[in-house]
Amino acid sequence: MRIPLLIAGAISGAIAMTSVFAQAGSTDDSAQATKRYLPEYTESGDLILPKNFHEWVYVGSPLTPNALNGGKANFPEFHNVYIEPGSYAIYKKTGEFPEGTIFFKELQLVLPGQNPDGSRTEASGRGYFPGKFNGADVTVKDSKRYADTGGWGYYNFNHHEPKAATAKVRPKAECAFCHMASAKKDDVWTQFYPLLDN
Repeated sequence: MRIPLLIAGAISGAIAMTSVFAQAGSTDDSAQATKRYLPEYTESGDLILPKNFHEWVYVGSPLTPNALNGGKANFPEFHNVYIEPGSYAIYKKTGEFPEGTIFFKELQLVLPGQNPDGSRTEASGRGYFPGKFNGADVTVKDSKRYADTGGWGYYNFNHHEPKAATAKVRPKAECAFCHMASAKKDDVWTQFYPLLDN
C-alpha cells in the first residue's frame, strides 16, 4: 500500500511544480511587457535622457582612437552601446527592432597613450583602456516621427560630461546618412554587435 501512495504523491507533486513553473513563465512574460521603457519627450518634442540605461542590455564598445586616425578620429571614444531590455527581448523573438526601440551610446574617453599608436601598457598588457565618460548619443526607432531619416531619430546629449537632460533630433547629414548608407540591418550596426547579428 505504501508504494502506490508514494507514486501518487510524487505525481501530484510533479503536477504542482509544473503548475508553479507555468505560472512563473507567464508572470515573466507579462512582466517583460510591462517593464518596457519607451522614449519620453518634452512638450516641444525634445528627447528626455533615458533613465537607468546602465541596467540595459550591453551590446558592444567600438573604438576608433585618434592615434590610428591621423589624430582626428570622428569618434575617438569607446562607444559603450546598450539596448532597452524590452526591445531586445522582442528583437530576439522576431528578428526585427520594434517601434520605440532605444539604443544608448555612452561615450568613454581613452586613457592617454604611451606609444605612437596611442596604446599604453597596463597590468593586463599593451592596449587601449577606457577613461572618463564623455557624454552620450541616443537613437530611437519611430517610423512615423523619423520618416525622413529611415525611421530612426538620432540625438546627442553632449560630447562631454555631464550629459544633457534633453536633446534635439540631429539633422540627416550628421548621423542618419551614415547609418542608412553602411549599417547592416535596419540602419543599425549589427555587424559590430554579435548579440544582434542574427
